[in-house]
Formats: sequence, C-alpha cells, structure tokens
Amino acid sequence: MKKSDKTPWMDAADYGRSLKGFGVNLLYADVKRAVAFQRDVLGADVVYDDVDFAVMRHDGVEWMLHADHTYRDNVLAGTAEGVEVRGQGVELRLHNVDPDAVEARARDGGYTVLAGSMDKPHGTRECVIMDDEGYVWVADAPLPTG
Repeated sequence: MKKSDKTPWMDAADYGRSLKGFGVNLLYADVKRAVAFQRDVLGADVVYDDVDFAVMRHDGVEWMLHADHTYRDNVLAGTAEGVEVRGQGVELRLHNVDPDAVEARARDGGYTVLAGSMDKPHGTRECVIMDDEGYVWVADAPLPTG
C-alpha cells in the first residue's frame, strides 16, 4: 500500500528494467529515519526518497529501502513487521568510506557502535555500526600499502 503522494523521480517499471547485477533491498518500518542514518552517518547519497521507498547510492553502487507497508502483496509480507532486530547475520559493507568519521557521526547520533574504528589484518580500517532497526553496517577504507 503506497502512502506517498510525491511524484517519483522515474517510472517504477523503467527503474526496474534498469537494474543490473546484484541488488539489495532492505525493509524498514521507517524509511525516512533509515535514509537519514545512511545519508548523515554513512555518507551515502540519496537518489530518491519518500515515506514508501528510497534509493541510496555510494561509490557507483545503489540499493533500495522499502517501507514494511509496501510489502503487503509481496511474498515477504509480514516477515519483518514486529521484528525488533532485522538482518541478523548479514553485514552491509560500505567501502571507501572514512570509518573514523562514520564512527564519530554514529556516536553523535546515538547509534550503536558495535566495534570502533580499527585496522584489520585484511588491509582495511573499519568500524561496525547498527542502525535503529538492527541492520549492521561496516564502513571501511583501504589501509595504505607499505
């Protein structure tokens, strides 16, 4: 059930046909709050957002956010509603983002920092943050070589 009366930035069918490769769609009770976290804390760009749906982008990669209420006719209908923590066991990694800056913004915003910024043996510096609905985001940047 669509709640927004905002004119979409493009036709839904045209957008669907434009998708390539691998995609991620995250279900949220509050899309606007999720957009704010991903924009203000993670530094992602907002391609489009309304109360029903959003498209986010970082470093050439796009992902979608859908409100729970838009999934009434979907096979996943009801699977997320009332669930306190979503995405358990999944890390959503945003590469080429300053983890120290992301961590600071997350702390300032009152988000849960599961692991503060640290250099990892696999060649990145990263931090691990949980958003309001339990999705775990890892912001990382490559360590200098040498």
